[in-house]
Amino acid sequence: MLFRVVLAVAILAIFVYGLVDVIRTDGRLTRGISKPAWIIVMIVLPVLGAILWLLIGRPRGRSPVRQSYGPSAPDDDPDFLRNLELRRRKQAEAARLKKLKDDLEAKAEADGGAPGSGPDTGGRGSGGPSGAGPVDGGAAGEATGGDADTHDTDDRK
Repeated sequence: MLFRVVLAVAILAIFVYGLVDVIRTDGRLTRGISKPAWIIVMIVLPVLGAILWLLIGRPRGRSPVRQSYGPSAPDDDPDFLRNLELRRRKQAEAARLKKLKDDLEAKAEADGGAPGSGPDTGGRGSGGPSGAGPVDGGAAGEATGGDADTHDTDDRK
């Protein structure tokens, strides 16, 4: 009598384990036949179906794939993390460009805002009262204070 009860419990346990394993396994990973066909085999032939599933149909080398039934947490989602990193980089680049633009505007305002330093004023564009002499206001071959070579280096240090 006890043997029959133990046998019935063992058969039920094998059947339930096999059926749950089939249901939880991804359909693309099943071997032999399709996932719905395995479920039908399990229901029609409970013990034999479970044994066949465990020997033939179950994916090898992997545990059954867990299916998520709801949205995962944002910090577990690789796409969310990738997009978060891209957004952070874009914001940092935008802040860097804004700072560079503000620095350039401040420098242009400081250079262009001083009286007598603009190209339209007489301080730099004329060669003297008669208009004779070098166009840049200095001797030939002499560097002036407004060279493009020197104004960038001070800000980047």
